[in-house]
Amino acid sequence: MRLDGKIAVVTGASRGAGRGIAAVLGERGATVYVTGRSSRDGGSPTGRPETIEDAAEEVTARGGKGIAVRCDHTDDEQVTALFERVRSESGRLDVLASNAWGGYEKRVLTQKFWELEPAHLDLMLDAGLRAHMLAVQFGAPLLTETRGGLVALTTWAVSDDYGKNQNLYYDVVKTAINRVPVGLAADFAPYGVTALAVSPGWMLTESMREALPEELARLTESPEFIGRAVAALAADPDPSRHTGTVRTVVELAEDYGFTDLNGRPSSLWWDSYLKGVNLAEGVG
Repeated sequence: MRLDGKIAVVTGASRGAGRGIAAVLGERGATVYVTGRSSRDGGSPTGRPETIEDAAEEVTARGGKGIAVRCDHTDDEQVTALFERVRSESGRLDVLASNAWGGYEKRVLTQKFWELEPAHLDLMLDAGLRAHMLAVQFGAPLLTETRGGLVALTTWAVSDDYGKNQNLYYDVVKTAINRVPVGLAADFAPYGVTALAVSPGWMLTESMREALPEELARLTESPEFIGRAVAALAADPDPSRHTGTVRTVVELAEDYGFTDLNGRPSSLWWDSYLKGVNLAEGVG
């Protein structure tokens, strides 16, 4: 499971899933470029206190090498500059974990389609779907030169039960993201690059930790659970069986034999979700 000598880029890594992924990759010995807009130099667009510098320092403290790069993944020039820097400093790219997502800058509400704000759709498309596609597009030359690498897009495993997917904007955008690995798998096949989407369950992110009562917090997954999933894929000498697919963290935990920080191979919430039971209902 060691990743010594591997070069990784994790986008949207100042907090949440991105930070969890970066931390675990660092723990396994990787050099990790930690990107995002939330910086000590410029603050966060959402007002959160976490920064890319904090995340990069955690990567280093856990045994890897963390490099903070401020990057707005809706800005093509900044994304281009990011990968030019990776090429100049490291000369290769083994792992791209594309996690940038601006869709939560507005709260995702369960509403009828005609009640939704178009501005929320714009955030999900520009700082979500487009950010994923452009990160991979601009990182692809390095990935194909390095060969044998991994692209993991963080996503949500959209349910056939529309009622579980929050609202139509979210449902459509996440469905589109889940389609991206199909095309990537075909284009990357000659270069041995595995591309897939990875879906966590309900994560105890920094904002959730502050908002959830204890009885709900115990149902969740840690952000490091998805980090362990990406690290396991990156350490697999042949992860190609996953290319072009959407995999949940729970499925990957069963495949690779890892657990969450609490020792569980799943979360209580995910187990209930699969059974169609809402454990959070009526609790608050």
